Amino acid sequence: MITSFRLPQLITTPLTFKRRECLPIDQAALWRIESGAVRTLTFTEDGGIVTLGFWGAGDAIGSALSQIQPYQIECLTAVTAVAVSTHSADVLTPALFAHVQQVEELLRVRQGQIRKRLMQLFHWLAYKFGQPNEQGQRIELCLTHQDLADVVGTTRVTITRLIKLFEQEGIIDWSERYCVLLDRK
Repeated sequence: MITSFRLPQLITTPLTFKRRECLPIDQAALWRIESGAVRTLTFTEDGGIVTLGFWGAGDAIGSALSQIQPYQIECLTAVTAVAVSTHSADVLTPALFAHVQQVEELLRVRQGQIRKRLMQLFHWLAYKFGQPNEQGQRIELCLTHQDLADVVGTTRVTITRLIKLFEQEGIIDWSERYCVLLDRK
């Protein structure tokens, strides 16, 4: 886990990161995602993961937008990102609004029965990251059952059971690399 990293100067050249790699953290900079997807996260005292958000192309993220420590930015796919100054109002203001809106969405996903939570999460991920295909909305984030369980507040076993049930009901098509939220006509 990279907890702190001082960028010698703001990097205007896009950098690339691999899946599951962590972006360096610098209080004086945000990362603007050019392509790919990341999640921001922290850890509980007992080592559990708390997902703080999911971010994609056009989003600006960084520890300067959070008071939570530790703070980590993990790539869910291959990512291209550019470091930008936290003093740039044209980047900072939209980033703050996006963070507030995403917190609200993730809080909403944490309410109700587990089945409903997981469906709300799939719909939100399809809205934010989905690519239309002939079957529905393809979500290429490579999220594990444990990743999903961490977001909706349940166990990996429950998520595995629900994913199998959703597949049987024709709601989703699941693989290790992607999920398709199927059109239900």
